[in-house]
Parts: sequence; structure tokens; C-alpha cells
Amino acid sequence: MAELALSPGKSNGRQQNRLPVRVDLTALVDLAFLLITFFMLTTTLMKPKAMPLVMPVKDGGMPVGASSTMTICLGKNNQALWYMGMVEKPLTAPKVIAYGNAMEQTLLKTAKQVFASTGKNMLVIIKPSQHSVYKNLVSTLDELNITQTSSYAIADITPKDIELLKQKNIE
Repeated sequence: MAELALSPGKSNGRQQNRLPVRVDLTALVDLAFLLITFFMLTTTLMKPKAMPLVMPVKDGGMPVGASSTMTICLGKNNQALWYMGMVEKPLTAPKVIAYGNAMEQTLLKTAKQVFASTGKNMLVIIKPSQHSVYKNLVSTLDELNITQTSSYAIADITPKDIELLKQKNIE
């Protein structure tokens, strides 16, 4: 229990008799702890945001046609290089794109072309280089998620892909 007592004091030279003031703060403290407990228990904490990523098994797998495969090599300076087909014999000339809207438009346009010509969904292979940053990989995965590309894989970059990046000056 808390008690607040004032002593009699003088005012303007004359004595005033004051009664001691007694304030009981017990109920206020109890209420404060009840409110703190209530808000701690009912507050929703920030939920972790994670994108599900299923990695393929090492052995086995299905062969995929080069005509429905798009490869994106992540380079330096927030740029990527993409081409259709396999690195040994690309079906399209390798092109440099930036992340964001340019990559989204490229993915949408290429997916439409692949579906129109083969009747299959496009497979995207992402190959990060030594000079790419983690943010670029996440941006690429976000763009694949936005464009609803259902089949993609993250693979190790090959020496031929590195040569292509060096030719375009983004390695």
C-alpha cells in the first residue's frame, strides 16, 4: 500500500491545518500489470516470411528439352544474362537484363513463346556467379514467383557460362 502524507505548513504567515492525504495505489499497480499481460498475450508478433523452395534429388530426374529451357546467369553490377537452350548451343543469343521490371517482362514474354511453340511450361535454370550477390538471387526468385513460373532450379555455373558473362562484361 502506498501512502502520501503532507505535513502541516504555513501559508502567508498563518498556520493552516491540513489533513494527511492517503492515496492507495495498489489497485492501479494491479491494473497496470493486467494490461501489460493482456497486450503481451494478444499481440501478434511478426510472422517469418519464407518462400518454399524444393530442391531436386541428386540422382535421377527427367530430361527437359532445350526449347523449353531458359537459363539466367547472375552477374555483377545488378545485371543478369539470359538465353534459351543449353550453353553449348543456345537457341537465342545471350542478352543482358536488369532485375525488376525488365526481368519480369522477359520472363512473361519468353514463357508465352515457349508455351505457344511447345505446349509445355518453361523451365528456368538460375546460375549465380562468384560476383553476384545474394540479393540478386532473391530478386530472381521473387520475379519467378510473381510471374508464376512453376519450374525452376538453382544450379552451379559452368565455365562456358562464365565465358559468356565475361564477353558481356558482367563477370
